[in-house]
Amino acid sequence: MDRLGWRAMALAWATGVGLVAGPPAGAQGVVYRCPGPPVLYTDALTPAEAQQQGCRTIEGAPITVMQAPRPRAAPAASEPAAPAVPSATAPTAAPRPSGARVDPDEQRRRDADRRAILEAELRREQQKLAELRREYNDGQPERLGSERNYARYQERVAQMKADIDRKETDIAAIQRELAKLPN
Repeated sequence: MDRLGWRAMALAWATGVGLVAGPPAGAQGVVYRCPGPPVLYTDALTPAEAQQQGCRTIEGAPITVMQAPRPRAAPAASEPAAPAVPSATAPTAAPRPSGARVDPDEQRRRDADRRAILEAELRREQQKLAELRREYNDGQPERLGSERNYARYQERVAQMKADIDRKETDIAAIQRELAKLPN
């Protein structure tokens, strides 16, 4: 194999894929480990070339190739990062350095905005819960015309009960978030 073929094989082993084609492990002969980034394992060198490049001989020793962690992709420089929550009152000041404190007035304003949003969401969820409870009618909702089969009716009642439980859980979560906010 030529040098490029061995690099492809080393890359395939590094990514955990491995190659099906190629010589069996016992038929490889002398394998050289050549220094430098990237470290190269090859059998395509002559002993003189290997000595000239500073390569060491590896005979019969198992070669273990470990995959390096992949770096996280950074956002492109041409695309600005979108804010998580667009806000009409977003500050126009330059981004502050990490570890810098937020102005207390600014923090109070942010807390007030958050409280208003959570309270509005809590009111909406409580209204939806009241509507679900009214439709549920203490476990005896009105049967629909499409529910001639009693099993369908029971499935709908069970689904309504699950929806009510989910809403109650959501409301409790919102109330916990509100309790965390300073008054």
